[in-house]
Amino acid sequence: MESDDKNDRKSSYAKDSLTLGGTVMLGTGVMIGAGIFALTGQMAQMTGVLFPLAFLAAAVIVSFSSYSYIKISNAYPSAGGIGMYLHKAYGNRLPTAFNALLMYFSMVIAQSFLARTFGAYTIQLFGGDDTGLMIPVLGVSLIVAAFLVNLSGNRWVQGVASFIGILKIGGILIFGLVGVWIADSLAVDFSNSRETGTVGNFLGATALGILAFKGFTTITNSGSEVKDPTRNVGRAIVISIAACVVIYTLVGFAVASNLSLAEIIETRDYSLAAAARPALGEYGVWFTVAIAMMATAGGILASIFAVSRMLAMLTEMKLVPHRHFGMPGSIQKHTLVYTVVLGLVLTAFFDLSRIAALGIVFYLIMDIAIHWGVLRYLREDINANAWVPVVAILLDLLALGGFVWVKLNTDPFVIGVAVVAMIVIAVAEQIFLKRTSEARDAGGDESHEGHH
Repeated sequence: MESDDKNDRKSSYAKDSLTLGGTVMLGTGVMIGAGIFALTGQMAQMTGVLFPLAFLAAAVIVSFSSYSYIKISNAYPSAGGIGMYLHKAYGNRLPTAFNALLMYFSMVIAQSFLARTFGAYTIQLFGGDDTGLMIPVLGVSLIVAAFLVNLSGNRWVQGVASFIGILKIGGILIFGLVGVWIADSLAVDFSNSRETGTVGNFLGATALGILAFKGFTTITNSGSEVKDPTRNVGRAIVISIAACVVIYTLVGFAVASNLSLAEIIETRDYSLAAAARPALGEYGVWFTVAIAMMATAGGILASIFAVSRMLAMLTEMKLVPHRHFGMPGSIQKHTLVYTVVLGLVLTAFFDLSRIAALGIVFYLIMDIAIHWGVLRYLREDINANAWVPVVAILLDLLALGGFVWVKLNTDPFVIGVAVVAMIVIAVAEQIFLKRTSEARDAGGDESHEGHH
């Protein structure tokens, strides 16, 4: 039993299995899938016609944030990505486990967000969904399909994600260029900004926009599987963010130029398809829906790939409990199953705006912990300038504060859920780490057996 158990825990990361191009496609796959298709309308609802500028503000924040990730990944390339980075900073302690799990849950939430977005767009081909039942059904089906592809291994994931990535990036660029070209004018009517133009609302929309860029962290989770990771991880992050800035800005102005603010808000879950209708007619809607289906499918594929590996690394570091539940295969296969099951539950029972809200709160808190870890513990080891993480922390706090303020006024329930979830994670992890430490002190390897 002991030897089987040891074999089960061995990593099966495929060194040098991801090229620079494939890594960029994995990153942009997550970023573009979440970013444009559902967040555009939600950001418009929060900050009015200023939403294209909120995308740009989010890009500025993420540019400062990416510095810490690039510096750490250059020094310590790892398939555990953020889990390993937190461990480098905080060791086998609660901050590592707590923040790594926040990142894990924010990534699972991103999968559910993508899945429901897939459903919201796909159903437009059939005239909408008055019952509201088909969107989660379609989303759940997509997660199951992505799970099956992920079981096929790295080469399949990279091949499928790259193919989908090329198609969707080309398609979105066509949508943006044609939408801007056909629009009556690019003059956005700022007179309609109403109270949504307040600083708090703009910061809240900027926080949502960060969700559109946070896919760059997927790249760090693939660290030891990337060819020449000390050079290519950082390069892939920079290329992914730059590409998304161009695409988001273009699409934001295309939507704002073809729909009124009221129309963008009304169609917030599928605003790109709605914007295509006046510009390009029904064929434009079909084209946009097809791109949305590819983008969200590619995003889920890439996200499941990365997040299951991160949880496997945390498990191997004995920072989170793990049970086999009678499943055969390696821990990575088990974490893939856990990730998919959790994503299915969220997709079935939470709507898009609440999924996004949970995701951004968890992500920003974890992001602040990464920058603090660099400042406090890793700065000399990784040769980082202090001022960049300091600015990143301040910008994160601004965005988080604005977002929480808006949600407390409009949907306090979701902030309550986020706070309760974080308390549960912290308490459960503290108990687990205490027991693991006691078992280790008491004589070792039986502790591992006891947590299965």
